[in-house]
Amino acid sequence: MTDHTTDLATDTFIAHRNLLFTVAYEMLGSAADAEDVLQETWLRWVKADLAQVSDQRAYLVRITTRQALNRLRTMKRRREAYVGQWLPEPLLTTPDVAEDIELAESMSMAMMLVLESLSPTERAVFVLREVFEVDYDEIAEAVGKTPAAVRQIAHRARGHVDARRPRRTASQSETRAALESFQRALETGNPQDLLDVLAPDVVLLSDGGGVKRAALRPVIGAEKIVRFYLGGSAKVQATITCEPTVVNGCPALAIYVGGELDAVMAVRVEDSRITGLYFVRNPEKLTRVTSETPLTLR
Repeated sequence: MTDHTTDLATDTFIAHRNLLFTVAYEMLGSAADAEDVLQETWLRWVKADLAQVSDQRAYLVRITTRQALNRLRTMKRRREAYVGQWLPEPLLTTPDVAEDIELAESMSMAMMLVLESLSPTERAVFVLREVFEVDYDEIAEAVGKTPAAVRQIAHRARGHVDARRPRRTASQSETRAALESFQRALETGNPQDLLDVLAPDVVLLSDGGGVKRAALRPVIGAEKIVRFYLGGSAKVQATITCEPTVVNGCPALAIYVGGELDAVMAVRVEDSRITGLYFVRNPEKLTRVTSETPLTLR
């Protein structure tokens, strides 16, 4: 490859890098794995004959999808050995992500968990079609299926997701208000205030990765969750502070213990009350909440 061609390949890859990362992260739920996929995509991209590539963006998305699919299948074994519950890796996102309602909804922790329930191929097809609006023919090339098969997979995946996603997506302001109430209740340690903001059948999922204390199974019900959060010693409670942040395009809380970042809390809100709590404590998953990650659908 000549220097000119190498420069062109590099410039094209950089121009589409944020899109490729977003595709990989949507499929994997892990920024670290998404970065590995981008490295693998780059190695294949620089070997491509660019003169034969009519649509460079589509070609790059296709490579990224294939590499993410390969990694998703191997990650399944890793997840089976994971200690406790696995939650997606939260990302501190740029303001434009929160302003893009479609992108923010697709990146939310609640939606990312719904995507976890799909098979690898279903997830790839759903993400490419529903989130990135890729044509069926292009998806077929990326996943190694016929366009007709892809249409069937897309229909099945869409039905699966629709049955599990919230009936109505809460607005940013509604989510922020619920989080503010939750934060005040945590900081004052008032059980009734917590009960007031939690839906009766709220579900808590916590991810400590076997490194930090976390519930190994879902905690279901407002009263049980109140005991979970307010059951610590008064000394520990006194050192806890919360700061509003935005992860995956949605309002969230960064939780500090003794001045050190200890966890990120994302929520699912319906009818102004919290119905889902996503509590990430695994230190390996908190590396992308101190600097913004640019994401894009285009």
